[in-house]
Amino acid sequence: MIKRIFPFLNWFPLTGPNVRADLMAGIAVALVLIPQSMAYAQLAGLPPVYGLYAAFLPVIIASLWGSSNQLATGPVAVVSLLTAAALIPLAAEGSSEYIALAIVLALLVGLIQLTLGVFRMGALVSFISHPVIVGFTNAAAIIIGLSQLNKIFGLPLDTDHAFMVNIWYMLLRVGDTHLPTLAMGVGAIVAMWALKKYFPRFPGVLLVVAVAILISWATGFERKLQVPLDALADAEVRELVREAKDYDQRADLLEDEVRQAEQELRGLEGMEALNLRYDMDRTRLEAQEVRERATLLERRLRDLELRAVPGEPTLYYQRETVPEGAETRGPTWRIARSSEDSVLLNGGGAVVGNVPQGLPSLSVPSLGWSTFTALITSAFVIALVGFTEAIAIAKAMAAKTGQRLDPNKELVGQGLANIVGSASQAYPVSGSFSRSAVNLTSGAKTGLSSVITGLVVLVTLLFLTPLLYHLPQAVLAAIIMMAVIGLVNFHAVHHAWQAHKHDGIAAVITFIVTLAAAPNLDFGIIAGAGLAIILFLYRRMHPRVSELARFEDGTLRDAQLYGLQTTEKVCIMRFDGSLYFANVAFFEDAILNLAARHPNARYLVIVAKGINEIDASGEESIRGLARRLRERDVTLVIAGIKAQVLDLMKRTGLYEVIGEKYVFRSTDASIKAVQEWIEAEEKASTPGEEKAGA
Repeated sequence: MIKRIFPFLNWFPLTGPNVRADLMAGIAVALVLIPQSMAYAQLAGLPPVYGLYAAFLPVIIASLWGSSNQLATGPVAVVSLLTAAALIPLAAEGSSEYIALAIVLALLVGLIQLTLGVFRMGALVSFISHPVIVGFTNAAAIIIGLSQLNKIFGLPLDTDHAFMVNIWYMLLRVGDTHLPTLAMGVGAIVAMWALKKYFPRFPGVLLVVAVAILISWATGFERKLQVPLDALADAEVRELVREAKDYDQRADLLEDEVRQAEQELRGLEGMEALNLRYDMDRTRLEAQEVRERATLLERRLRDLELRAVPGEPTLYYQRETVPEGAETRGPTWRIARSSEDSVLLNGGGAVVGNVPQGLPSLSVPSLGWSTFTALITSAFVIALVGFTEAIAIAKAMAAKTGQRLDPNKELVGQGLANIVGSASQAYPVSGSFSRSAVNLTSGAKTGLSSVITGLVVLVTLLFLTPLLYHLPQAVLAAIIMMAVIGLVNFHAVHHAWQAHKHDGIAAVITFIVTLAAAPNLDFGIIAGAGLAIILFLYRRMHPRVSELARFEDGTLRDAQLYGLQTTEKVCIMRFDGSLYFANVAFFEDAILNLAARHPNARYLVIVAKGINEIDASGEESIRGLARRLRERDVTLVIAGIKAQVLDLMKRTGLYEVIGEKYVFRSTDASIKAVQEWIEAEEKASTPGEEKAGA
């Protein structure tokens, strides 16, 4: 019982070889996790440090309470993209409100997973079928890769239209590519590919990150310049800066009013609460409109291209307003940020910048009703998709190690990881295929390797974050693209189609809907899961039905498939599926159509080997069919019946209605008996016919 509650006790007693193996594996995973976690945080729309927070305590907690010894938990691409899809409509990326919502989302995901695990409801993930996961994963991988193109080219990416439309508009501006950024991104991709191919056991990602930081620092890759607002030569640009700042501050004030009203609402009831809720909703709508306006103005500022004209002082003109004959110097500048009386200009490539040093503060996130309703659907999708990904990875590794897994225990581990992560400023996490593979191939024996990984991240947070300042954003984008390229697997979609056409349809529809609905990826999962369930029910409502006839080797086979001749006096039908309310109409139609095709038949045999159970509707259907066939002088015979179905027939009296003589456990015995009955009937009718002829 104690080990069931504290599964990490199964690691003990620790042996020297196991500890050494876990130590080396934990360090190897950490070398991959640290740069990956920062990249995935940005994919989720968060500052890079929140990726490190998600790579600390959640990694340790998941290993302590999970069931897999090699599963490496932490930030992953698909969950990061789902997080961004859930939060982008609710707040501006990277804002304090956005970060708060990401932390609350982790709490909700953890609570859902923990609840499912405690109540042993891991089977719920079966509602997301493998073909749906295949279609979703392929679409998500493509979306993730495309979402990083702007960072590779150094171009802005709008969010005004559908995802694919925004990507198209960005590609139309490819002529404005920042060449040093492109060189960084492409160089990182080539270097990681080469290291993975020729030195697979070497921490290639970490080496690429280290070299990129050195090159960025040595070449001055980032060029930022703080200038007075008056240094902007164009009056309309200065006015645009002031207007954007005013709208941004006004949106902050309105959002503060909403948060304050949510606190006050907890202590009110009746009309006071109703009035306050009305005012709060009105303020929230106003804040949303103001924030959208501020975002639009900031986007317009970001798209401006400024050129420096030397002088006393140096002035910065829009490219098209530079005075004729004036000499410009330096790079093309863009407005990165503005304050009351100054602007920050960026003339180089984007880098990670300051990463806060130290541990995350521990606090329970505030969960209001409005936040709960806004996030619960996305939280449920992330909880199921995240766990499905984690358990699939764990099963793949268990097949190699022979370890026995408990899906419910894994749900508890993933749930606790997300709950503790939310208390330490992390966003939702799940199992990682690439890092789990590193963990396994590095020789990890127990979950202690993940504890060591978390401790290495702890050391990084305490002492090493200043070294990450000059890391180019393009390199982080390259890390993401290299990580997800392996997720694109169209052969799996083709394989699903070959297995069953309905599975292929579910995979293709999920893929199309996910791409079309991006960045709202939950639509793809919901559509795919819903379609898979509908197709499943359709198959259950229309099970396989076939008319049987005697093959040349004496066996009964599908008459239509093998072109066999059927007899007039006996018709035999096989029904492959449980008989219940959803398919009784189909069953009745199949029986009556068979009887109609054989008007001279005296016996109709149902081969019931494929019927595992019958509900009340099915029992009533057989009872009615036996009566209707008897009225047409046709006897219903049931063959190959299973014990549980026979017990039901005896309990309900159906056994007596059909007749003990006409119910058989063996199909061959039933056919033999029917043939004897027909021969006896034919012999009995022969003397009468001869007498009548005389």
